[in-house]
Amino acid sequence: MYSFSDFKITPKENTFTGKKIDVDDILNIEIIIHTFKITDSTKKAGTKLLTLQIEYENKKRIVFTGSKNLQDLISQVPESGFPFKTKIQKNDKRLDFT
Repeated sequence: MYSFSDFKITPKENTFTGKKIDVDDILNIEIIIHTFKITDSTKKAGTKLLTLQIEYENKKRIVFTGSKNLQDLISQVPESGFPFKTKIQKNDKRLDFT
């Protein structure tokens, strides 16, 4: 009988690791963003979901947000710019990287 490891199957894309953390819990705190992905939201039809792989308090964490502004901003970061340090701030209802 085969063992799964015998198949030498690896994930097709980078996986995000760590516990989920709410964006409100890291507002105005310096974090490191390692990578991201933007996908179609499964909760709100016609919208996108930003998934961030961050480092917070020396631990890998995952942040999910529907912020269109953060999606736009992070999409402009060149691939060679990762990882980078930033803070997420809330200006009225809009989230921004600093």
